[in-house]
Amino acid sequence: MEFPISGVTADPWLLVLIGFVVGVCGGFFGVGGAFIATPALNILGFPMAYAIGTDLAHIMGKSIMSTALHRRLGNVDVRAGLTLIIGGIPGLELGSRTVLWLERLGHVETAVRWTYVVVLAAVSLGMLREYRDYLQWRAGRDPVTDDAGSTGWLARTAQSLRWRPVVGLPASGIPAISVWVLGAVRLVTGFMAGFLGVGGGFFRVPALAYVVGMPMRVAVGTDLLEVLFSGAYGTVTYALKGRVDVLAALLMLCGAAVGTQIGVFATCYARYRIRLYFALTMLLTAVSVLLKQFAMPTAAAVLLFATASLMSLAIIRLLIGGILRHRSRERVRGMSV
Repeated sequence: MEFPISGVTADPWLLVLIGFVVGVCGGFFGVGGAFIATPALNILGFPMAYAIGTDLAHIMGKSIMSTALHRRLGNVDVRAGLTLIIGGIPGLELGSRTVLWLERLGHVETAVRWTYVVVLAAVSLGMLREYRDYLQWRAGRDPVTDDAGSTGWLARTAQSLRWRPVVGLPASGIPAISVWVLGAVRLVTGFMAGFLGVGGGFFRVPALAYVVGMPMRVAVGTDLLEVLFSGAYGTVTYALKGRVDVLAALLMLCGAAVGTQIGVFATCYARYRIRLYFALTMLLTAVSVLLKQFAMPTAAAVLLFATASLMSLAIIRLLIGGILRHRSRERVRGMSV
């Protein structure tokens, strides 16, 4: 199919598939999923600026569904989500203007790809190290769920900064935190959203968990609320610059409508593995972008789609296993009564 706005010819079913797997991963990890979708669109032939703008439109539509579902499960800290909007628009605008400046210079492809590789690799390796520490901790004690907020030195330091204004986040179990801390998190991730064409969630979810100290599930749902706003603003910004392919975005949303529900409900049965899945997905995505940079597009495409598809299957398996265990416990409880 030919997409007249971007001038690209691509298989529409691949776009639906991208939307589905990104919906599963995005709903589960609490991110827009652009760290998969934007490189995937670029690999399919969409110029980087169009890949960014089109995926931002897809993020906006998918985040509406994801946020509503997480809200029903009690995983959204509305007060924190609304506070995070502070600093977002300046960061988004700065990021998008940087992309267009690099596009005029002819360096946008290389700059965005290398930034993807560095940021994704750094965050994923940090989370893998933390998961290793968790396994060592669990070896001598009973396992815990990922509902507990971080108590590391970074979170303790951030919560101790009581620069006014200060806001309480009871939904996250945080009695008080400076609005300036939340604003700083949003400013940095806003720039990343505009520059990389992402909702910033792959960076912001760990930031909310490890810097702010939110429980992981609440960080997931709260980030999606914020992604909704940043995705909407980013879509308008890129659309006014003529860099959004609406038809491609709609095809991706068809797949996301199904995948998002699977990913969101899978979080009900996730323990600490959500961090492991998140880290592995980001690391392998970074490798795929690196392969694209070194002129190996076929290998990059195979690795990217394989990573997203396998992770989606793992999440679906997690959901099915959780449902079966829940039904088994209900039957046992019914027999005991």
